[in-house]
Amino acid sequence: MTDTPELEISKRRSAILAELEAAASPPPVLIAVSKTQPAEAIDAILAAGQRVFGENRVQEAAARWQDRRAALPDLELHLIGPLQSNKADDAVRLFDVIQTLDRPKLADALAAAMTKSGRRPRLLIQVNTGEEPQKAGVSPADLPALLDHAQTKTGLQIDGLMCIPPVGEPAGPHFALLAKLAAAHGLSQLSMGMSGDYALAARYGATHVRVGTALFGERTASTA
Repeated sequence: MTDTPELEISKRRSAILAELEAAASPPPVLIAVSKTQPAEAIDAILAAGQRVFGENRVQEAAARWQDRRAALPDLELHLIGPLQSNKADDAVRLFDVIQTLDRPKLADALAAAMTKSGRRPRLLIQVNTGEEPQKAGVSPADLPALLDHAQTKTGLQIDGLMCIPPVGEPAGPHFALLAKLAAAHGLSQLSMGMSGDYALAARYGATHVRVGTALFGERTASTA
């Protein structure tokens, strides 16, 4: 007898949580990356007890979560994809954590949106640890200036850092660099590690890991 899709998701979640607990104490928070997932998968992982989710796009997240949010007061939504400054108002209204602050203009837009809405999502700065030109994130060398702008000029509270290591490179050195940068600036939160390396990230001090495929399974062409 094969497991139902709901039971498969629940089992995968339990296994990942056990790995994280074995890798670090306390273990990092598991963020379920729910982008592009069908309603059945979301409902299944909610039934398994998951309440922290990561989304890449503001509009897609609003469509998925606004109705569910009313029934789930303990839901926590993280924006983990790049944010355009003109979407700052919508992002501040919807998300509890915005992990992808990476430039002064966006800091200004987020500060204005928070003043307007009265909501203050927690903020992480995305660091482009591999200094890849095609990837979002501030370079390690420019991080101090961005932190100063966000904290001093706009009055934002920055809780930590986030990174996405380059594909094809060992992730460990990037996790170590992010942890070093966070410690140097007195930041406590580290969002790093995805489906292929979440346990490694936990050992490097991650406070949050962002996991999609390892939780939900591989997407097929018909459901992508």
